[in-house]
Amino acid sequence: MYTPYEIGEIAVETGVKKTKKTLLEKLILGFIGGAMISLGYLAYIRVISSVAHELGSLASFIGACVFPVGLVVILMAGGELITGNMMVVAISFFAKKISFLDVVKNWLVITFANLVGAFFVAYFFGHIVGLTGSGVYLEETIAVAGAKIDATWLQAFVSGIGCNWFVCLAVWLCYGAKDAAGKILGIWFPVMTFVAIGFQHSVANMFVIPAAIFEGSYSWLDFFNNVIPVYFGNIVGGAIFVGFFYYMIYLRKPH
Repeated sequence: MYTPYEIGEIAVETGVKKTKKTLLEKLILGFIGGAMISLGYLAYIRVISSVAHELGSLASFIGACVFPVGLVVILMAGGELITGNMMVVAISFFAKKISFLDVVKNWLVITFANLVGAFFVAYFFGHIVGLTGSGVYLEETIAVAGAKIDATWLQAFVSGIGCNWFVCLAVWLCYGAKDAAGKILGIWFPVMTFVAIGFQHSVANMFVIPAAIFEGSYSWLDFFNNVIPVYFGNIVGGAIFVGFFYYMIYLRKPH
C-alpha cells in the first residue's frame, strides 16, 4: 500500500489528467462508466429477485456482493464515473492544480455520458432483451425503483452522502494498492457495504428508475425528483467527506 499522503498525491495527479482528456475520450469513457455501474445493478437484480422475500436482508447482501464488479471494471479497465470524479477532480481543485471551471466542465460531461450509458443498459438490456421486464425480475425492478422514489428529498440527499463516502473511499483505496488483487479488494468491500446498507447512488438510480419506467411504472418526474437530491448528496459525500477532509489532513501545506 501507498501511504495516505502518497494516495493524496496520486489522486491529485489523476484528477488533473481527467480534466485534460479530450471531449471524445470523456464521452466514451463516461458511457462505459454509466453502463458498467448499470450492469452491476442489473446483476444485483438478477441475483436476488427469486430469493428476495425468502432471504430478506441476506438477499440484499448477496446482491451487494456482485454489484462492485462495475467499479472494478471502471477503475482497472478504464471508465469515467461521476461519483468518483466528485472526489478526484475536487481534490485537484482544492490543491489548486485546476480551476473551478475545469471541475464544472468535467462533472457536466461525465454526468451526461454516464446518463446515456445507464439509459442504454436500462432500455436495451433491461427492456429489449427482457432482463428486467418479466416475472420476478420485473417485480424486483419496480420494487427497488419504488423504494428509491419513496424517499423524501432530504432522505435521498443524506443517503447520497453516505453512498459516495463509501464509493470514494473505494477509489481512494484502489489508488493506494500496488497490485491488482489489492485494488479489487479495496474497491469491493466499501462498495459492497454501501449497497448492503441501501444508500443511493445517482448513476445506479439513472439505471434502475428508467428500467422501471420503460416497463410502464412511475414517471420521469419521479426520476428527476430522486436523482437530483441523490446527485447533490453524492457531491457532498465525495467532494467534502473524502476529497476535502483528506486534502486538509494529507495535502494542505501549512502557512
